[in-house]
Amino acid sequence: MKKIILLLLVSSSVWAQQSSRKYSIDDFTLIEKIEDQEKKYTELIKAPAAKLAPTAINDFNAELAYLWLAKGNVERYSYYHAKKPKYSYKQALYLGYALEKLFDEKKDYTNAEKISAALLKELKGTPAEDGIRFSVLYEINAAANARLGNIELAKKMMAKSAADKSSESRSIKYFKDMKSNYLNRQAIVELAAGEPKKAFDLLKVAFKDAESNAYMIDTFKEAFKKVKGTENGFEEELKSLKNEAYQKYYKEVEKSYIDSAKQTLDGTFPDPQDRTRKLISFRATKPLSQVKMIDLDGKKIDLSDQQGKIVVLDFWTTLCTPCVAAFAGFEKVVEDYKKDEFQLYVVNVFEEGQTVKAFAVQKPIKMEVLRDQENKMYDVRATPTKIVFDAKGNIRFFASGYAGSTDREYYKLKAMVEIIKARS
Repeated sequence: MKKIILLLLVSSSVWAQQSSRKYSIDDFTLIEKIEDQEKKYTELIKAPAAKLAPTAINDFNAELAYLWLAKGNVERYSYYHAKKPKYSYKQALYLGYALEKLFDEKKDYTNAEKISAALLKELKGTPAEDGIRFSVLYEINAAANARLGNIELAKKMMAKSAADKSSESRSIKYFKDMKSNYLNRQAIVELAAGEPKKAFDLLKVAFKDAESNAYMIDTFKEAFKKVKGTENGFEEELKSLKNEAYQKYYKEVEKSYIDSAKQTLDGTFPDPQDRTRKLISFRATKPLSQVKMIDLDGKKIDLSDQQGKIVVLDFWTTLCTPCVAAFAGFEKVVEDYKKDEFQLYVVNVFEEGQTVKAFAVQKPIKMEVLRDQENKMYDVRATPTKIVFDAKGNIRFFASGYAGSTDREYYKLKAMVEIIKARS
């Protein structure tokens, strides 16, 4: 937990405080495309060693390894991983995300099993162990083995996932979809073990509680078909569960609607150490119509141009894991309202333009990104924090923190938009 807290407090400018005379990993990560990074790496290893920091080669190998895996290129990942780099906490975290992507999106179960098994052996006892979260490696390995027909091994690995200390992170709403991904993989193991009813019940509750994401749909459909003996009725069942979840969070969000028209205010949230106290998350000292920021190309964006639209400002940094975790839910909201009078900006604070732009390309971030490096516009003191304005520029909602799952984040923000529309 100490490392999690530290990551929220450290800005990228601190990470970059290395000698400008030596090419460092911070310089390397500013290169937007992995192909160009690899080209630069080739040039660097041919250059005199004095131009590189002592740990640079290690860092470059680790960076290229996880980035290639995130692209689904197992061959290039294996090439750099074979050099046995020591992964930093940050690199290990992204390596874990890349492996999840290989399993969830690429559905490359053979390589997901092979890589997770290797990492469980290689990273044990290293600084990378906390970053990569062994409980996630165990559950990926379990689900991959389940898909490959290795049932007993799958059940064994899932049990190890539940017992690992990093499994405690599932309840803190910090890592993207950590609990919903676990539930999906648990259901995959149950299905392979001949327990479709257990898988069905597990995912039914998950969708009902919005502890869910898109990856679970196929697994739920598989369980539904085995339990019901047909796919007929699946779409209706899923729609009903999703609607129930949405209505639950609509009612919850509705309670935080700001009835009085306010264009300036201090946002607050309960002190985690003392719930009777309030901490300030941001200070909106000027109306939205007077706010100007810049985009990733340095172009000045005048938010007065958004008059007549519902506007969402979400404040984040590249090193804030829950900030980035929320983006998947925001993207769904943007898609829903792409034909409406609606605008969402993710506003980076504290960080330099090159850092933010490279991150936005590598992620990639599909939403419009603004920057307020000096944090002058809203004096944001906690990330992630979002502020939602009605069409007249009145602040109607604000919230801090990550909701814990893609679907829950989506339902909450969508509810805010719908409530504002209904009350306008």
